[in-house]
Amino acid sequence: MRLLISVADARDASAALAGGGDLIDAKDAGAGALAPVAAAVLAEIAAVVAGARPVTAALGDAGDEASVERAARGFVLAGAALVKIGFGGIADHRRAAALLAAAVRGAADAGGGVVAVGYADASRAASIAPAALACIAADGGATGVLLDTCNKSGPGLRALVDPAALAAFVADAHDAGLLVALAGKLTIDDLMFARDAGADVAGVRGAACDGGRTGRVTSDRVAALRAVVGTPVSELTLHCALNGR
Repeated sequence: MRLLISVADARDASAALAGGGDLIDAKDAGAGALAPVAAAVLAEIAAVVAGARPVTAALGDAGDEASVERAARGFVLAGAALVKIGFGGIADHRRAAALLAAAVRGAADAGGGVVAVGYADASRAASIAPAALACIAADGGATGVLLDTCNKSGPGLRALVDPAALAAFVADAHDAGLLVALAGKLTIDDLMFARDAGADVAGVRGAACDGGRTGRVTSDRVAALRAVVGTPVSELTLHCALNGR
């Protein structure tokens, strides 16, 4: 399993690298579950990482197709290997599929891929149910799926999804040929929960920060997470994970 650290800026990214994060994920944690950073901030993060690890980036929840396609293209050009798109407020499967296809077009134009994001608290997010995510993602040409939580003031993933249901979600996504990431207020004690479910990636923000998810990433906290996850994976393994597992 790989360790993804969500970072808000270049300073966070430097700490995530020093602590041993496998993937460096750009998002504005103070603005929501999947809020994007500014393109200039993403470029600064990518410059700090300097190719040492893959960079991923949140695009936010999808709005219209033209904006999603443009944002996906721009963020890949700014340095993201993968961009993440959510569907908050979108429960219609055909609409979600159309928006995902737009993101895939934009990212592919610039040589990147897309991760489709579902929410374990989908009813609160008025979003597509997680059970439908793998099919939509695979049919739409996504690289992977992420199961996260929308409400960062509410329960985390572990409290919302029982282990058997989570393992079934992961298995369905793997059967569809997708990379699978799990996040949602994961603590250091939840990492084995994610691993036991079969996740390829466990994503954290608050657990990597002093002061919670809106605080600062520290290398010591990342190193502690790294110790639980195990030895960092090779660049070759990461390359395979980001290019069809």
